[in-house]
Amino acid sequence: MNTATIIDGKARAAELREQIAHAVSAFAMEVGRAPGLAVILVGEDPASQIYVRSKGRATAEAGMVSFEHRLDVTVSQVELLKLIETLNVDNRVDGILVQLPLPQHIDEDAVISCIDPSKDVDGFHVMNAGLLMVGKPGLVPCTPLGCLLLLKQHLGDLSGLEAVVIGRSNIVGKPMAQLLLAESCTVTIAHSRTRDLADVVRRADIIIAAAGRAEIVKSSWIKPGATVIDVGINRVTGESGKAKIVGDVEATAIEVASALTPVPGGVGPMTIAMLLRNALTAACARAGLPEIPLLARSDQTS
Repeated sequence: MNTATIIDGKARAAELREQIAHAVSAFAMEVGRAPGLAVILVGEDPASQIYVRSKGRATAEAGMVSFEHRLDVTVSQVELLKLIETLNVDNRVDGILVQLPLPQHIDEDAVISCIDPSKDVDGFHVMNAGLLMVGKPGLVPCTPLGCLLLLKQHLGDLSGLEAVVIGRSNIVGKPMAQLLLAESCTVTIAHSRTRDLADVVRRADIIIAAAGRAEIVKSSWIKPGATVIDVGINRVTGESGKAKIVGDVEATAIEVASALTPVPGGVGPMTIAMLLRNALTAACARAGLPEIPLLARSDQTS
């Protein structure tokens, strides 16, 4: 029985965070201050609180300054936009992140558009999305960037490989497709309305599963030897009646794929590492410094 190589995102992210911490120290020596990352949390959503705590801890461990703004769930959109505008002109702040989702009375698009694109460490601003589309330097969404690094570390050159991205969100699916195109992959974006999804997936050398549906990708769909990046984090009830976390890919894919990311411990840790990378990239750009090369290992095979 084939057993796939486990792509250890947690270990890779730890290496990257160590590199970033060294680079942050060099930046501080050059500029006279550490990079600053502002995180805004609206409301008390439990998952968002966990994410914000993790990001704050990672920011501090990297030697950056963390500015946390926790706002009541009833805060008005006008008040939130005023805070963002204040952070846009604060020279201590190099990156701004607004934790999503936001309460229903706040327009997420308006909030994202208000962030200075040069401080948009999530890479969601339409200007950064446009730069990615045309292949120009900009801040790239963290999760797709982390996926790409894991792929390049494992496979090396991606040129000519057929990739299927399952999911068309602005956060993962669309930017992931653009990153893969830039690596000269042949890319298909599939989604909930794709006809015969199984047949589309069977063609793929690379599968990026980001549909947000538990085990939507069956192991029987996967071409033997394919590399699978599972972005999904889904809470389901197991046979024992207890909740468990599963990905978007069926667990038995380990018997078919050549390599895959675990859930949890695969893509998630890379997302936070890429957030720190984006904050440092933004800080270097604002200080007129060249981007510090952190990611050389991504061009090596495992």
